[in-house]
Amino acid sequence: MSPRWERRWAGFRSAIAPGITQYLAAKRGMGCRFATEDRTLRVFDRFLVEQDVTALDAITPELIEVFLASRPRTTPLSHNNLLGIVHRLFDWLVLHELIARCPVRTRPRRATASRMPFIFDVDQARRLIEAAGSLPDHSRSPLRGPAYRTIFALLYGLGLRIGEVTRLQIGDVDWDRRTVLVRDSKFGKTRLVPFGPRLGSVLRDYLDERERRWRAPAAVDPLFTFDGRGPVSTNTIRNTFHRDLLPQLALRAPEGTLRPRVHDLRHSFAVGVLLRWYRTGQDPAVRLHHLSTFLGHVKPESTAVYLTITSDLLQEAGRRFDRYARRTEVTS
Repeated sequence: MSPRWERRWAGFRSAIAPGITQYLAAKRGMGCRFATEDRTLRVFDRFLVEQDVTALDAITPELIEVFLASRPRTTPLSHNNLLGIVHRLFDWLVLHELIARCPVRTRPRRATASRMPFIFDVDQARRLIEAAGSLPDHSRSPLRGPAYRTIFALLYGLGLRIGEVTRLQIGDVDWDRRTVLVRDSKFGKTRLVPFGPRLGSVLRDYLDERERRWRAPAAVDPLFTFDGRGPVSTNTIRNTFHRDLLPQLALRAPEGTLRPRVHDLRHSFAVGVLLRWYRTGQDPAVRLHHLSTFLGHVKPESTAVYLTITSDLLQEAGRRFDRYARRTEVTS
């Protein structure tokens, strides 16, 4: 195996490298982060180099099929996501007359009935956060427990995306206004997210321990770090969740529900908000744009994806309808 430094990505190098670079630059100029697309196109670029493709006309439909087969996907959704990234690249190159025609001929797979995300209830989320806080330190991961306790508290308590948490800086926490500044989110937006006293206490405890471990941090230092310099990565958080935390919780996913994922904490936050609105007599349809703003969505339609229909939601909606029906009978 080659040394680690030799395997580091050193830029796009295939015959289509200039086109990929222009494509990513154009999309990012429009405010798109395109992190997933970037990672996927790096894999595609490396594949073309390994296949000794030296000319654009050598990228044939058959070669695209070979690439897709080299990256097996277990679900139609994940396969179609991979196919879509490659297809959109070539469509853009054709539109800007950088290539003559799109070589992608593969059709998307037909999606079967999709499974629901796992929704953490309050007790399950509490146990997750407690388990995270009990994680022992590693030689390269001091303050592991306090860091992960705070990370998962933010993911569940504020509905943040995992990438948003890893990009937080010390100066993003405003103690006077009790807000967290979320920069450069999925849609290139920046927003202020308020937090309450309980979450504030978790943040304060972590920051006190962080400062005792290293030094008084600067405003631009990463909020979550294991070396005092670089931020904790998203993959490290996901791996810890699946490898170290889920086995402790022994959660059972209901039939038709996905195995718990980190992103399901965001789903759980949104569903929890909707439940509270139902139970306090508020109209979710009227207030949906508030939740959309809080989550950093451009439009409420994007927020609706998170409002998964659970048995609790159905029960609350049923109770509301019953109350409405009884009032109608009385006044008719």
